[in-house]
Amino acid sequence: MPRKFLYVMVGLIVLTIAAAFAYRLFGVDLMRMAMVPSEAFRAQPGVQSRAYDDAKMWLARPDLGGNPALWTPRGYTPGKRGSGAAVFFVHPTSYISRNHWNAPLDDAETNARAQLFLRGQASAFNGSGDIWAPRYRQATFGAFLTSIADAERALGLAYGDVEAAFDAFLRQVGPDRPIILAGHSQGSIHLTRLLRDRVAGDPALRRRIVAAYVVGWPVSRTADLPRMGLPECKGAADTGCILSWQSFGEPADPSLIVDAYDKTAGFNGASRRGTPMICTNPLTGTADAAAPASANRGTLLPSSDMTTATIEPGRVPARCGDRGFLLIGEPPSVGPYVLPGNNYHVYDYSLFWTNVREDAARRLAAFERR
Repeated sequence: MPRKFLYVMVGLIVLTIAAAFAYRLFGVDLMRMAMVPSEAFRAQPGVQSRAYDDAKMWLARPDLGGNPALWTPRGYTPGKRGSGAAVFFVHPTSYISRNHWNAPLDDAETNARAQLFLRGQASAFNGSGDIWAPRYRQATFGAFLTSIADAERALGLAYGDVEAAFDAFLRQVGPDRPIILAGHSQGSIHLTRLLRDRVAGDPALRRRIVAAYVVGWPVSRTADLPRMGLPECKGAADTGCILSWQSFGEPADPSLIVDAYDKTAGFNGASRRGTPMICTNPLTGTADAAAPASANRGTLLPSSDMTTATIEPGRVPARCGDRGFLLIGEPPSVGPYVLPGNNYHVYDYSLFWTNVREDAARRLAAFERR
């Protein structure tokens, strides 16, 4: 384990500061100029699934030394190896260079940031099973600032790696073990496709899914969900279902997300314009709910010198608002990396870390009872 724990999403410090600074001073157009690659997309051979039989292709897996997903704050411990579910976690964007559309698999700085994400996000699931998190040729951050075709090609290449890793994951965990799917941001984009392409058409696989945590990316209830193979989680102990939320302080301005979302078509071919998004309240584990700060079992917060992190309960409330955004009241003081519009995207997991941990354990227990 690295000596210094740099807080949940500190891997996004450079990205967040650059994005927020550029947006506030220059607007979206100049931010695109600063971060969208100028080169043309370069097609690359796909990674074969067997390549992921090699432990070096994973940021986290049960037999990996120094597994960053095993980190926990004081008072918590990972579950016993080989017990519970197998967790397939797809990390968010950690490649911020404009040199290429896709990250090289061996980019040390990018992989180091990704490991930070695993400590702050994937660690919420390590009490419920073994975590597998693949390296993949993720699309660069600038791909999310443009609608040109090269951005879609970059995301397609990244998804190909994730799908290959998922095949290897299924081979290595065996045919019967329960599965939790989880991710954030770009990782959640790839999970939505994995659900559509792989889970929806495979009844045997579908029956193994405890839950899918598609966090930090919008999922349309009418244009996406019907093609994703699993229903929305409505109850706190529902299994075989999808959870999703996007966190905003108030007053919230989600226009950057809404404007882009409304211009796209969903998985069923219909426009997403005006459609409601899945909103799971992580404090209750239920859909379209509201809960006071007292229901928050623990927000993950750094120490003053950033050398560790602690859990503090009762700090942040949550309620599902219009269109399906998760509103957390007056902007809480949890860190400086808030995106324009009071967007707490960076903190989607850390705001509710203990509740997410307990949610996964509760759903796994319900799954095993059934």
